[in-house]
Amino acid sequence: MGFGIVGVTRPDSIPHAKAHLENFLAEGAHGEMDWLARNADRRGDPRVLWSDVRSVIMLGLNYGPDEEDPLAILKRRDRGAISVYARSDDYHEIIKPRLKTIARWLVQNGGGDVKVFIDTAAVMEKPLAQQAGVGWQGKHTNLVSREFGSWLFLGAIFTTLELPYDEAKADTCGSCQACVDVCPTNAFPAPYHLDARRCISYLTIEHKGPIPHEFREAIGNRVYGCDDCLAVCPWNKFAQTARDAKFAARDALREPRLNELVRLDDAAFRALFAKTAVKRAGRERFIRNVLIAIGNSGDIALAPEAQRLLDDPSPLVRGAAVWALSRLLPQERFAALKRNDADASVSEEWRAALAAP
Repeated sequence: MGFGIVGVTRPDSIPHAKAHLENFLAEGAHGEMDWLARNADRRGDPRVLWSDVRSVIMLGLNYGPDEEDPLAILKRRDRGAISVYARSDDYHEIIKPRLKTIARWLVQNGGGDVKVFIDTAAVMEKPLAQQAGVGWQGKHTNLVSREFGSWLFLGAIFTTLELPYDEAKADTCGSCQACVDVCPTNAFPAPYHLDARRCISYLTIEHKGPIPHEFREAIGNRVYGCDDCLAVCPWNKFAQTARDAKFAARDALREPRLNELVRLDDAAFRALFAKTAVKRAGRERFIRNVLIAIGNSGDIALAPEAQRLLDDPSPLVRGAAVWALSRLLPQERFAALKRNDADASVSEEWRAALAAP
């Protein structure tokens, strides 16, 4: 079914996961991801999610990029950087049917009952995958594999069968902390500790409001997600390009031009990102991100595109357009564009931009 690695673990193999999750939530490091808090009890112990589970099968599917350096696009400030995983078909739609096929085979050949999960369910896939021997959680908190580096999608099959268990994978990050050091927004207060509120993936995908000013410049031209901590992992020297054509990057999403992305209305956004993970962010958040990238581009030729969006129906878009123009235009030209806006957040963007030296 295309999975590159599989392992089995006990449902009670992650006793410390619950405490780690509780600390993460207590710190508020989950930001606006309230669904993490709502399902915390089920996430901490698979048996709370399903009391009959006896074995957890963890599978990894490689989505390794075909570029030699997936971060090279960050130097092309007239283009938008989309995270590797989101440049192709939505992995949820690809993986879940395959998990169901394997689960049906298991029932037919071994009996028992099964449930399948991908990352939309209350399952802590990464700790379970480590215990199943699929890989280990690196200092960037993502899974690392000797065979596939940092480029693995994870899926889980819970079963009532008692299967042979695999050995947990040892952490072999050693003294390396390249993933921690490369983060543009210092989202790792310490190795193995993520503050999602500072993470560019969180800010460009999950965060619903204006992106805090302190992170905007560091976002650069990343318009959906961030691959920095994944891409610099030394274990990627063993990574492989995804074999499955469904995970090949769409040409239109490899290096899209900012001046084309910023013109997307809702219908065009839905058409361009149909059947991809990007569509879940919605047009407003995505255009907000594109305008941040335009503000960081240093290209005054993009100013008219931002100026046009000062009249966009979305306050989120209008506020980002104000910031982009404040970065691109001389102060006098920018001030001449000032307009009264009924939305407080947009008015605050004007005040902050006009007060800036």
